[in-house]
Amino acid sequence: QVQLVESGGGLVQPGGSLRLSCAAARSIFRITAMGWYRQAPGKERELVARINSSGGSTYADSVKGRFTISRDYVKNTVYLQMNTLKPEDTAVYYCNAETAPRDYWGQGTQVTVSS
Repeated sequence: QVQLVESGGGLVQPGGSLRLSCAAARSIFRITAMGWYRQAPGKERELVARINSSGGSTYADSVKGRFTISRDYVKNTVYLQMNTLKPEDTAVYYCNAETAPRDYWGQGTQVTVSS
């Protein structure tokens, strides 16, 4: 059973925008924080943005001012609005949901920034 369903990745030119969405299954209870991570070829997975249950958010320095994370608590959905995209943003983006017993991960969605 897929627990986190991601959508919105794709190919975009430098300077363009994309919006990622991640919907958590109703079977996941008591989600505290949700976030987005990314992994580029040959690199480790890194945190992009995270939003907690109170709405507080954290961003990687490389995306501050360009990316915005938001969350719909009723729909158990997290969004990542990505603006002014750069080639170095190219990676597989993974959704993450934190609960007390464990973390859940999405299957990943490819974002490619290229002219």
